[in-house]
Formats: sequence, C-alpha cells, structure tokens
Amino acid sequence: MRKIKLIWDFRGPDALKIAEHHDIHLKQFVASQNLAVAITGFEIINEHHAIAYLVVEEAEMKSVRDILKPHRGTVYLDS
Repeated sequence: MRKIKLIWDFRGPDALKIAEHHDIHLKQFVASQNLAVAITGFEIINEHHAIAYLVVEEAEMKSVRDILKPHRGTVYLDS
C-alpha cells in the first residue's frame, strides 16, 4: 500500500523550533490514534524554512488530513 507524507511548512527565523515542536504533537497524535505507520519528523529546507511531517497509509490519509489540516502532501518513497 502507498504511503502519503503530510507536510506542514514553517517559515521565518523560528521555523526550525516550530517544526521541532510540531513534531512532538504529531508523535502524540500517532500514539493516540494507533496509526498503522508511525513515521514523523522535521527537516530544515533553508535557514528560514523548515517542515514537520507525518507519513500515513493512503487509506488513513483523508481522515488524518481532515483532523490535522496539513499544508500539503506527497507520495512517500521508502529509501
């Protein structure tokens, strides 16, 4: 089954701190919902842009999207 990476963008001088903090809440959400996939994290895009993300099974994507309202999403490719 395909996995979808839900992404939240944060911009500005505190983008990384905000993305790190958002990741904490995503981990709490995963634990409370018993999701099939439990991949969360954050990444630095550049000095004023960072993201937090949550990877979910495609079947769970719509319900999670409607609850958490990510800014965007993409197909997750396992590396």
